[in-house]
Amino acid sequence: MFAFPLQAEQSNRNESAQKQNRAKLSDVQKAIAKQESNIFDANKQRSSLEQQLKNDDLAIAKVAKAINKIETDLETTQEKISALAIKKKQLTIAKQRQELLLAQQLRAAYTTGQHDYLKLLLNQDQSEKIQRTISYYQYLNQARTKEIDNFQVTIAQLLQVSTEHQTQVDQLQQLKDEQLQQDTQFRSSKSQRNKTLKKLSRKLLSSQQQLNKLKAEENNLNQALNKLAALIQAEIDLTGLSKLKRKLSWPVKGRILHRFGTRKQGYLKWKGVLISAPISRQVQTIHNGKVLFSDWLKGYGLLTVIDHGNGYMSLYAHNQTLLKSVGDRVETGEPIALIGQSGGLGQSGLYFEIRHQGKALNPKLWCR
Repeated sequence: MFAFPLQAEQSNRNESAQKQNRAKLSDVQKAIAKQESNIFDANKQRSSLEQQLKNDDLAIAKVAKAINKIETDLETTQEKISALAIKKKQLTIAKQRQELLLAQQLRAAYTTGQHDYLKLLLNQDQSEKIQRTISYYQYLNQARTKEIDNFQVTIAQLLQVSTEHQTQVDQLQQLKDEQLQQDTQFRSSKSQRNKTLKKLSRKLLSSQQQLNKLKAEENNLNQALNKLAALIQAEIDLTGLSKLKRKLSWPVKGRILHRFGTRKQGYLKWKGVLISAPISRQVQTIHNGKVLFSDWLKGYGLLTVIDHGNGYMSLYAHNQTLLKSVGDRVETGEPIALIGQSGGLGQSGLYFEIRHQGKALNPKLWCR
């Protein structure tokens, strides 16, 4: 008799619990959906900021390359100005010496001018003396004519050198003005890059996300190097690095911040070395070779890869600007880039790798 109300009450409790569970499940699903949406938006924003970072790095690279060229032109122009100044001084001294010589010859001619040339010819009393005097006159005239010709040449050269000197001085001022403009643009681009980095730093990644990011960047690099290796055409004059262990120079002088084989993140290890060095210091190739890659790559910034032959490559990353293009031949010690911190590197430096048949090698075994 009393079972039905009890069953009804139990049924109501079960239905109420199910409703509560469905409500909780719905809340959890909404929370998950919201979290996924937030993650999607955060990844989208981060991707946008990384693209902005690439644009900022490329803008800085363009200006830095222009400044580097201007500095080279300034040095060349200054050397020309110094050489022209020396030549101008030498010509001025020669001109003064020639003026003095001409003045002496004119005075000598004036002194002997009291002997009328026609009277000497008509005077037959002292024929020998007349002959000597005529020879003397001819000698003086020839010497005077020669010195006048030399003087005219010197004047023309002095005018040419003076004009060229002034042209180079004007060029020097123009280069200095251009350098000032480029410096202003450089500071502006660097300021924009710093803003982008600050925004990126606010998008904090968890350890797992950071590991996934680094893994993706490493895979991206490996894929790029594999594609490059497939495109390499063997060149008989590129003999590789196998006989050069402990004989090569480091690409830049600086303190090693991260060594080959040490822990990078999680199970990932450094495949090369990170060397601390000041902004704009030259990066030099460790050996002669051919430029395979010269561009921006995510996680590595402005990157140059050089083929040394027989499967050997060297890699130089996080540069401020790249001085060589794909296909260029480079010699040992030749500048190929300038130190920077592109690709989001926290401080200025160079990431450097040596690889053989795609496998990363310890640079310390090759560089002194």
